[in-house]
Amino acid sequence: MNQEDFQSRPILELREKIQPEIVELIKQQRLNRLYEGTCFRKISTRRRQDKFWYCRLSPNHKVLHYGDLEENPRGEVPHDSLQEKLAVADIKAVVTGKDCPHMKEKGALKQNKELLELAFSLLYESDEYLNFIAPDKHEYCVWMDGLNALLGKEMTSDLTKSDLDTLLSMEMKLRLLDLENIQIPEAPPPIPKEPSSYDFVYDCN
Repeated sequence: MNQEDFQSRPILELREKIQPEIVELIKQQRLNRLYEGTCFRKISTRRRQDKFWYCRLSPNHKVLHYGDLEENPRGEVPHDSLQEKLAVADIKAVVTGKDCPHMKEKGALKQNKELLELAFSLLYESDEYLNFIAPDKHEYCVWMDGLNALLGKEMTSDLTKSDLDTLLSMEMKLRLLDLENIQIPEAPPPIPKEPSSYDFVYDCN
């Protein structure tokens, strides 16, 4: 189908109908990734950065389990081996970049643009924070989307936008596959009149 076909009213209405399903699919994928957990680096002003900690979401999506690690793990870390926990209901806000406490405290890190783009913090209680620096931009987007989903907010990362465009385009093409080379009318066909009788008889022989 050409670009003009995708701008027709029936196609746009179909797109609007499908979009919530795709958004829900992306949301579930993000929450599943948080359940698998991620290993984060403990950033220090010293050159050696060999300290790690792990954070993952509980199966019921109500608690974040986290704890320190001696080394970068191979695979998932079990919930029961993570000593600390934070209830999702206790999270008051998510802050990013230069607004994070751990970016304000350390002057050397504050100047590092790469780390600023990967930093986020969870505010809980009155002035307590759980501070993160994601391993890469992809993981940053996954966690920001997942946390926003947990808090009932919209997922706004570049990764979500890209995934939404890709999945929506694929789903639209699959649903319209049988209509290839068929002109789609702008208005729906008229509804036929009701039959005079509903006593239909079908001869199955």
